[in-house]
Amino acid sequence: MTTAIQNNTTDLRKWLIVITVMTIAILEVLDSTVVNVALTSMMSSLGANSDQITWVLTSYVVASAIMIPLTGFLSDRVGIKNLLLTNIIGFMVFSALCGISTSLTEMIIFRLLQGAFGAALIPLSQSILRQSFPLDQQGKAMAIWGMGIMVAPVMGPTLGGYIVDYTSWRWIFYINIPFCIIGFLMALRVLPYVAGIKRSFDWSGILFMVVGIACLQLFLDQGNTNDWFHSNAIISIFTLSVVGLIFFIYHSLKCKSPAVKLQLFKDRNFMLCTLIFCIFAGNIFGLLTLEPIMLQTIFNYTAIDAGLILAPMGLFSVIGIIISVNLIKRVKAKYLISAGLISISLGAFHLSHLTIDTSFAVMTKSNIGLGFGLGLLMVPISTFALATIPKTDITDGSGLFSYGRMLGTSIGTSLLSTLVSRLAQKNWNSLGGNINLFNHNLSSWLQQTHGAIQNPATLATLQQTLASQATFQAYISAYNLVGIVLLCTIPLALATKHVDLSKATMATH
Repeated sequence: MTTAIQNNTTDLRKWLIVITVMTIAILEVLDSTVVNVALTSMMSSLGANSDQITWVLTSYVVASAIMIPLTGFLSDRVGIKNLLLTNIIGFMVFSALCGISTSLTEMIIFRLLQGAFGAALIPLSQSILRQSFPLDQQGKAMAIWGMGIMVAPVMGPTLGGYIVDYTSWRWIFYINIPFCIIGFLMALRVLPYVAGIKRSFDWSGILFMVVGIACLQLFLDQGNTNDWFHSNAIISIFTLSVVGLIFFIYHSLKCKSPAVKLQLFKDRNFMLCTLIFCIFAGNIFGLLTLEPIMLQTIFNYTAIDAGLILAPMGLFSVIGIIISVNLIKRVKAKYLISAGLISISLGAFHLSHLTIDTSFAVMTKSNIGLGFGLGLLMVPISTFALATIPKTDITDGSGLFSYGRMLGTSIGTSLLSTLVSRLAQKNWNSLGGNINLFNHNLSSWLQQTHGAIQNPATLATLQQTLASQATFQAYISAYNLVGIVLLCTIPLALATKHVDLSKATMATH
């Protein structure tokens, strides 16, 4: 398949392909973050409470998690171009239906189907790039593609904030339509047709995978809300997930033609890069979930201002990508990946030193290291993850690599949210123990505010201040943990095997 695409691709057409697949991939990445800031506005329109509205996010993630690993299997069955065009149309249709939804039930169903069609857009776009460029040119191609993939989730909250503040949350979905039409027409025009190949339906593997992965995503998304293992429903979902995944892994490793080729993890670089990407995604996207919430709840910034503080992350990720693509042929990938992890860690540690009085400008600077590290890491890890796997398995590998990102994001977001919630309660109890009339700081605060401890208004203000400080300290601890975890990931990067892109060719069976 790789040879077929490369043989039918001129130099001009190759770069048109890059622009096409980047446009398509941005749609999925942007949609996974832009909706977050609109949930509050959706609640009144859809008649949902704060717990129910989270299913707008959960339904999309569950459907995506199921479909991403099946990308290689489906593309083999129907052909990579046919699958991509079908997914673009499906994503567009269900984006429009999400926009006109009048109830929570409708929204959940349409988001489920939107996620199912959108899931394969990133792995398919990555696979098409792999098959259109020789290894020594993939750095530049991945750099352009990576700019869109990295900038989109960072800019999502900003764009979402503008849309919600100036129009309606429904335009978050309507805005997908023109981009889907452009992406469809470009893909129809520039992508060469490659026929599908016969690949038997692995019904057992698909069934085990659906049960295992769907329950795993539900467990991760709903665990914190339902107090984890204190909930019988969460225990049941977790048990089903474990059983489904055990049978899925065992079946896939034994089956001659599995729906999901887990055997690819025997490749050292693929395994290590996917694991690093999973850990990286969990930490950086978990942090990206926490920071806007902190800015809006603790510092009382608007959604737009919170997005502007995050904007340097997108800008410096582009700078990191440009530098990375110029170094990738001269510096070993493991050193570039390690440098990216160090830069992100420094950014996280800088965030962990914020204070409640930190200015807008200082917080903006805190995201520079995060963005630069993002860009520095993205090109080498995406290029080398698939550099040594068989060329016939590129799409399967892209699907598994993308699922690593999604799984890491789900785990990281869930665990960091739980950590903040638990630490905030612990900090509240600890700080509350210092509230007594013998505390000199309390006496000074009462004098400054002209309050009296017996006054209900003073007590309410004190309670709000304590809650804010307790939660803020929890965020600080979470950022510090992110920095530590990413530093501990560096040995994995150093263990990757160097590949000379100017001499290497993709492996064959």
